[in-house]
Amino acid sequence: MSVLTRDEAQTRAQIIDVERYTIALDLTTGEETFDSRAVIRFTAHAAGDTFVEVKPATLRSIALDGQPLDPALLDGNRYPLSGLTPGPHELHVDAAMSYSRTGEGMHRFTDPADGETYLYTQLFMEDVQRVFAAFDQPDLKSVFAIDVTAPEGWTVLGNGVAERTGDGRWTIAPTPLISTYLVAVAAGPWHSVTTEHAGLPFGLHCRRSLAPYLDADAEEILGITRACFDRYHEKFDEPYPFDSYDQAFVPEFNAGAMENPGLVTFRDEFIYRSAVTDTERQTRAMVVSHEMAHMWFGDLVTLSWWDDIWLNESFAEYMGYQTLTEATPFTDTWVEFGVTRKGWGYDADQRPSTHPVAPDPDAVPDTASALLNFDGISYAKGASALRQLVAWLGEKDFLAGINTHFARHKFANATLADFIDNLASATDRDVHAWAEQWLRTTGVDTLTADVHEPTAPTEAGQSWALAVERAGSRPHRITVSTFDHALNTQAGPGHLAPRDRFELDVPGDGTPLVRTGRRPALVVLNDGDLTYAKIRLDAASWDTALTHLSAIPDALTRAVIWNAARDMVRDGELDPARYLTAARTHLPYESDLALVQGVLAFADGQIAARYTTPEARPAALATLTSLCRDLIRRTEDGSHPGLRLTAVRHFIDAATQPDTLQAWLTEGTVHGGPELDPELRWRILTRLAALGATDEAAIAAELAEDPSATGREGAARCRAALPTPEAKAAAWHAMFTDDTLSNYLFTATAQGFWQPGQDELLSGYVDRFYPDATALAARRGPAIAEAAGRYAFPAYAIDPESLATGTRALKDPALIPALRRKLADQLDDLRRALAVRTTEH
Repeated sequence: MSVLTRDEAQTRAQIIDVERYTIALDLTTGEETFDSRAVIRFTAHAAGDTFVEVKPATLRSIALDGQPLDPALLDGNRYPLSGLTPGPHELHVDAAMSYSRTGEGMHRFTDPADGETYLYTQLFMEDVQRVFAAFDQPDLKSVFAIDVTAPEGWTVLGNGVAERTGDGRWTIAPTPLISTYLVAVAAGPWHSVTTEHAGLPFGLHCRRSLAPYLDADAEEILGITRACFDRYHEKFDEPYPFDSYDQAFVPEFNAGAMENPGLVTFRDEFIYRSAVTDTERQTRAMVVSHEMAHMWFGDLVTLSWWDDIWLNESFAEYMGYQTLTEATPFTDTWVEFGVTRKGWGYDADQRPSTHPVAPDPDAVPDTASALLNFDGISYAKGASALRQLVAWLGEKDFLAGINTHFARHKFANATLADFIDNLASATDRDVHAWAEQWLRTTGVDTLTADVHEPTAPTEAGQSWALAVERAGSRPHRITVSTFDHALNTQAGPGHLAPRDRFELDVPGDGTPLVRTGRRPALVVLNDGDLTYAKIRLDAASWDTALTHLSAIPDALTRAVIWNAARDMVRDGELDPARYLTAARTHLPYESDLALVQGVLAFADGQIAARYTTPEARPAALATLTSLCRDLIRRTEDGSHPGLRLTAVRHFIDAATQPDTLQAWLTEGTVHGGPELDPELRWRILTRLAALGATDEAAIAAELAEDPSATGREGAARCRAALPTPEAKAAAWHAMFTDDTLSNYLFTATAQGFWQPGQDELLSGYVDRFYPDATALAARRGPAIAEAAGRYAFPAYAIDPESLATGTRALKDPALIPALRRKLADQLDDLRRALAVRTTEH
């Protein structure tokens, strides 16, 4: 399939405007294809040639202004429209289109729990052409009027209110002007919960087999939705621009969610059928808030070309967290951002594939290159940059600029230059210079505290001095906090008491800041986590942090320090064993669940699995299981179910002996709770499979008890984890030869396949991965390429030979861009893991 270049898009936008799409979809024609008829009304500004995109199974007919054209002229996904005359035109396209099993285009899913079928579209970034013919670029906005024929008993959802007109026919209200990639249709026997708010219909939708779980959480989700909706109307002058607000939780969805106007689609794992923590509920709420922010920034005002995708995602990421904090019971969302999302940005920004938050347009010459920028930089770093901008600019001026932006560009398109100009109109500060320093540069600055005695005594007596050394180029406005040991106070021995908190601009004038009083026990740069930079404490503060981290009063301060420790491990400055020791020491006393989950995830998923040598890994896992046992013991009174659940999960993942896990599985409960729900049972069985302590019969029996989609994925994961040559061969064949696995079943199989400790069994697959993944990506496209690069990569083969093999494979010209980028990132992570392992401390 040809990718669209920026030059082609600009040329086409100069030639035509598109007024209206009238689309008819027939979803009753079979399990492999559906019928698609498009009528496109557009105007040519001058005589010339252009093309329309369509990717059919069969192109039945095409006609321009009533004159039939030859379907055989279709070239890949492009049909040429030659000799256009100035003035209005009408294009008719009739085609049979293929259903997808990869989450792209019109995805089709049959629920194994009850046999019901569900369909939904995912048209980002260039997949509308998999559903109907279109001029597929974001700056050719149009009105979309869609009719759908669906099986009796189904409900059809769309960007506007959908009305049933009889005989399985549905008419979706025409949209206002939106981009092609934002069109959405979902059809199936949905279970729905509906209400009204602010005079608009609101709805929640999921598969029928998930109905009890949606019903249990419906008021929570709707409450978050209403609160965010109302808060955005307090922030934004422009009212919500669409006629309804539906949220559909759909199966096998590749992303977290998609901001289709009026019909946001979410992965249906957000409908919890097993126990979850409050932090996971907060994450779901943040995604609700994030997607709603897109209704204004992304949908009402849309990028002109994909180089500005960060504008969509960074804004929604920032607003999602900030609005959730302001309007809902989840008031500590920035802690989770700091300990989870921000690391995603830091990691991406230190790889060779890093790019500016706002890349140069020439660096995004086509849609294939644009797709690569959906990463931690466009989301987490961009949101961090906006948070720093708000700290520097002030929220009042920031929102004033945003509202000017909406007013000037509503139902149209805008660029980075437009955005910066609109912000600049609301302030005397030099926003253009800020943008050059923050948005057009790459890499992570490092801020290091130098705490010392002042060179000259002060009249006030005792004093200390602080200088902040900056490695990097960006200006930072940070908060510095200081703490003293709180001996013999109500805080109790071993606690830390806040002494002082002040703001600092970095770089300053080069003169150390002198403060009165004795030297603090702990000096923390970037308290409040308002800037984007790696932080290094002075030596005395670091010693205090390692021994008193859990005694620091504020969770966000603790998050900054845990992030500093994480970065130091990754940079080879802190022995991974010391990180584990700090976790073992402080997590039993940690009160913030997001911090516990974030620290354990890094300790288990990176330190024990990748940064520790095979010889040292048993000791690392022993530390983790000991820590988790301690957390389980400390939560026996039932007062902290989320903490207990987190500890149980990580105990399962770190277990090296099967006895306890087998006892829990047999008894159906952890002693003292929780009872084993499906998620915990499959988690235990996966670990037992990796340890060689279960077999196919047990996996099949568990699947018979849980024949859901999640159960199928759990069984695939378990089977791939079994440490036998036969199991590995079958899993490899399913992933790389069969081509029938859906995106989710492929991912589950890949997650089970590579296991630390199975090195000898898996060694022969390391070399096979690269040619097999290259061929797979070429056959099945970007979504499966992304899954293969992320989950099927031999991440635990950490040795120079594996690195050399992968480095050679990167030179293969047959690699499609999505896979090449993912492999480059994985190999850089492998290089870093190898360096951490071989660094002497």
